Amino acid sequence: MNTCAIEDIQGRADSRRIAIDKVGIKDILHPVRVKDLSCGEQHTIARFDMYVNLPHDFKGTHMSRFVEILNSHDREISIASFPAMLREMLTKLEAESGYIDMRFPYFVDKAAPVSGVSSLMDYQVSFIGEIDGTGCRTKVKVMVPVTSLCPCSKEISERGAHNQRSHVTVTVLATEFIWIEELIALVEAEASSPIYGLLKRPDEKYVTEYAYDHPKFVEDMVRDVAARLDAEPRISAYTVESENFESIHNHSAYALIERVK
Repeated sequence: MNTCAIEDIQGRADSRRIAIDKVGIKDILHPVRVKDLSCGEQHTIARFDMYVNLPHDFKGTHMSRFVEILNSHDREISIASFPAMLREMLTKLEAESGYIDMRFPYFVDKAAPVSGVSSLMDYQVSFIGEIDGTGCRTKVKVMVPVTSLCPCSKEISERGAHNQRSHVTVTVLATEFIWIEELIALVEAEASSPIYGLLKRPDEKYVTEYAYDHPKFVEDMVRDVAARLDAEPRISAYTVESENFESIHNHSAYALIERVK
C-alpha cells in the first residue's frame, strides 16, 4: 500500500496576488425540511449556491467541504440554521466571508373563494445568508404570482379591461421569525386578485369580477405591498419588486422599492 501523502494542489500558494470574491459550488440539489404553518413541516428539494471568498495567496478552495457541510445537517436546514452553517463554512474553508442561497418550491393548500375546493399552489422561495466582518445576515425571499388589472384600460374601455399575471417578489430581513405563508398573504392582499391552482365556474366568475373591482398599476402594487412591510415590526429591511407580464404588449412592466427601516 502506498503510504505517501497525496499533495493538496489547491493548498499551494498563488503568486498572482488577485483575491476572488466568491468561489464555491453552485446549483447543487439537496433534500430539505422547511417549517410549514399548517402541517408543521414540508419536505422539498432545494438548490444551493455556497460560496466563500478566497485570499490572493491561496491557489484554490476545497469544494468537497461545501458538500460535507450540507450533508452534515441531515436535512434540518432552515433560516435559523443558516448562521451556524455560515460560521462553519468560514472555519472549514479558512475564509473571511461566506454566502448561501437555498432556493426551493414551497406548496400552500388554498381553498377557492366560492366553492371552497382545495388545491396546491406553488411558490418559489429562497433563504439567503451572508457573513463577513460586520456580522451575519439571513433573508427570506418569496415570489408570489398574482393577477393585476390595468386601471387605465378599465377607465377608457366600454367593455372589460386587460389584465395579466404578475410576479411580486418580496425579500425581507426579519428581526423575528416570520412564516412564509404570512409573506404570501401580505402580497396577495394587495393584488388585483390572488391566483389559485383550481377554480370552478363560480370561482372564476368571482376572481374575474374581483380583479375588475381592484385595478392596480405595477407602481400601485409595489407601493401597497411596501406600506404593509413598513407596518410589520418584525421586518427591518426589505425589497419589493413587481413584474407584470403585459397581455397587450410584448414587454413587461416593472417596479422596485428597497428600504432599510
